Amino acid sequence: MTTAAAGSPRTYQVRTYGCQMNVHDSERISGLLEDAGYVRAAEADEQPDVVVFNTCAVRENADNRLYGNLGHLRPVKAKHPGMQIAVGGCLAQKDRGDIVRKAPWVDVVFGTHNIGSLPALLDRARHNAAAEVEILESLEVFPSTLPTRRESTYAGWVSISVGCNNTCTFCIVPSLRGKEKDRRPGDILSEVRALVDSGVLEVTLLGQNVNSYGVEFGDRYAFGKLLRACGDIDGLERVRFTSPHPKDFTDDVIAAMAETPNVCHSLHMPLQSGSDGVLRAMRRSYRSERYLGIIEKVRAAMPDAAITTDIIVGFPGETEADFARTLDVVREARFSSAFTFQYSKRPGTPAATMDGQLPKQVVQERYERLIACVEEITWAENKKLIGETVEVLVAVGEGRKDERTGRMSGRARDGRLVHFATGDLAGRIRPGDIVHTTVTYAAPHHLNADGAPLAHRRTRAGDAAEAGQVPRTPGVLLGLPTIGAPAAPPAPVGGCAAH
Repeated sequence: MTTAAAGSPRTYQVRTYGCQMNVHDSERISGLLEDAGYVRAAEADEQPDVVVFNTCAVRENADNRLYGNLGHLRPVKAKHPGMQIAVGGCLAQKDRGDIVRKAPWVDVVFGTHNIGSLPALLDRARHNAAAEVEILESLEVFPSTLPTRRESTYAGWVSISVGCNNTCTFCIVPSLRGKEKDRRPGDILSEVRALVDSGVLEVTLLGQNVNSYGVEFGDRYAFGKLLRACGDIDGLERVRFTSPHPKDFTDDVIAAMAETPNVCHSLHMPLQSGSDGVLRAMRRSYRSERYLGIIEKVRAAMPDAAITTDIIVGFPGETEADFARTLDVVREARFSSAFTFQYSKRPGTPAATMDGQLPKQVVQERYERLIACVEEITWAENKKLIGETVEVLVAVGEGRKDERTGRMSGRARDGRLVHFATGDLAGRIRPGDIVHTTVTYAAPHHLNADGAPLAHRRTRAGDAAEAGQVPRTPGVLLGLPTIGAPAAPPAPVGGCAAH
């Protein structure tokens, strides 16, 4: 029974923390709940019937953030009979029954391997008036077999694998997401076609280690083949992927990026550290020379490529010389953006018990120096684009100052954020439309284009956004891995889909 009262559907809200995997999992959670008869609560609704927390366990404050939010909901639930709270994701997989012990007003705890059980667990908890905790140790069904409520009309996540076979000493993800499981190429391409048939212009191929795709069925060139196959899909204008691991990066992937017109010349490749000694301690099976060599090959094939990265500061045992080497690599790599993190202990990881844990003030001081170095470079790289024409896929919610400045925002093909003036087209440009405009100003983290747009193309994604359509896609089945001609695509789905 999913009604709060006769004829009144129960409402839900999903709150997401963490990486792109979690964002995409939340789309699955929303799709499952809506298939079960729930409806999404209005943003202003402070008392939805069901609140689902989809959690992350990577950052140090993940636990505090979850329990703080659960604490805020306790009095709300007390005043709202029948309200349910569910906790899923990586932190739920890690903490399991501890969540109900620490927050006994939680109704359901589910893990990363059994998202599909959520509606049944909510029904069971309500029927039994008791908390339901179900954590599986391995994948129950591949997430893409589940229905999805997509959050965008113009861009969509497509999961090509789940899990990770690496053993980085700072990372807890493999123990929470499991070993890598690959989808067959035909199923992936069917999902991409279904998205494009719904009006989507851009897909991001998603995996914990996206370029090791094919390891399960013994084809180390499967990822490059998949990129090229995406190039054959009519109507698909942009293809991105995240995140590759340098150890699995092969020359055929660079060639596929350069030679497939709809594959964007943007690459997010985590560095983590520029010190070979720290990389060794992190159990990252590449060294700085190998990393820089990949970047050199990428830029030789695609001079306009924008390369972004992840960097951790303050890993146990990191010396000042190690940190200086990271700065050297940052200067040599000329990143267009970098996600920077202060190392934080994650219980259950080898790094948490390593000798040489650094004082907070040392880590903070290095972090500030890294930020300054990164911003100096990203600003200089962005300034090179002043006067250049960029193609922008118009987005929703990218520019916090847009309403005040009269601009709209979106992403260029290389992934850079662009805030642009609409000129005489104000009110006619929709999210999902394509605009060509000229860069007039550069900042470390974005570009501005303050002249009138040079061109505006209306798209089906823009039509869907204007009509307020709610994008949904059905589950896409997982089959045995094969290489060759993909399976026939499913019939076009209603609405639009994406990220």
